[in-house]
Amino acid sequence: MKLLLVEDDPSMQVTLQRSLSRRGMEVTACGDGREALERWRATTPDVVLLDLTLPGMDGLEVLESARRAGVTTPVLILTARGTVGDRVVGLNTGADDYLPKPFDLDELEARLRALHRRRAAAAPGAMVDGVGALRRDPASGAVYHGDQVLELTPRELALLQALLDKPGHAVSKERLFELVFPGEADVQYEAVEVVVYRLRKKLAGTGTALMTLRGLGYLLKVQG
Repeated sequence: MKLLLVEDDPSMQVTLQRSLSRRGMEVTACGDGREALERWRATTPDVVLLDLTLPGMDGLEVLESARRAGVTTPVLILTARGTVGDRVVGLNTGADDYLPKPFDLDELEARLRALHRRRAAAAPGAMVDGVGALRRDPASGAVYHGDQVLELTPRELALLQALLDKPGHAVSKERLFELVFPGEADVQYEAVEVVVYRLRKKLAGTGTALMTLRGLGYLLKVQG
């Protein structure tokens, strides 16, 4: 994924550029609004991560100018302006998603990859993403084996989605718990193991295995 990072805080810019580059993204960074427009046109990124408070030109002005010029690159706004009004203005200006600071890096990565998948799925002849014989429809979130939709409970689907978001990488039990049981403080971490067990049974015969990595978490692996 080619990412244009527009962030004027030097420390934040360096941290995000390093972190997202380590996660396999090709990151071009700048900290000025007018420069951002030039970089946007020059680098043709897959996704733009845009701060709002910028020198030279405000982030919303950058976004508005790009949309007026017919540029359709997906944009995720990342800013300290976290009120509902700010989100509405940003989305109405043409943003595709909005994440207020402070934020979780895993969630940021997942949202960026979701925007990238959505863009790829909209391209002519595009394929849905997946692992092995499993394929996911980015629009609906449904997971297919061949032309058959996997019959999954909401929690099984949430767990599978989390693993599909990080192909080839282990996802910790703690992170899966947050995604599968959001806000359910009375549920024990061990409940994730129950969902894993049920999902593993439903993946039998698909050619994709749900592996347990002791001390690391779980990942999807194509069976040889």
